[in-house]
Amino acid sequence: MNCSTARESLYRLARGVIETFGDKYLHTPSLNDMKQLYTSHEERHRFPGMFGSSDCTKWIWGNCHVAWKCQYTSGHLVSPSLVLEAIASQDVWMWHAFFGVACSNNDVKVLDQSPIFQDLLIGNATDAPVIVNDHEYKFEYYITDGIYPPYYTFVKAF
Repeated sequence: MNCSTARESLYRLARGVIETFGDKYLHTPSLNDMKQLYTSHEERHRFPGMFGSSDCTKWIWGNCHVAWKCQYTSGHLVSPSLVLEAIASQDVWMWHAFFGVACSNNDVKVLDQSPIFQDLLIGNATDAPVIVNDHEYKFEYYITDGIYPPYYTFVKAF
């Protein structure tokens, strides 16, 4: 298969997924979505304002091209791998997914390249205020593991 055929096939697959699932499953959460998530999380866990969990998973890439192996291999994994960053709410709804690109073999490097907080950084994020301990926070926050940097939108798991 030549490059243009592979590229065209991938494009058609992506278009099909977007056309079939886009309206329901491939959208940024609305303010109403966020409020429903806040409410359901607080009712279930008695912990207000949590939007979802953020984490990365690594998949071994067995058929990685020889020329790319060093770009997709890190010190702790012998084989090349792809890194998927995802954010899911407690109802297992996926609100964000991003595959890290070459040389992004850990969670922090993927986060640096991810568009997830781009709207927040440029001031276009949806205001979804939440009150925690009598303090109002303007935006949602995510539970993460200890590897993530100390951003105000991250709460480290115990």
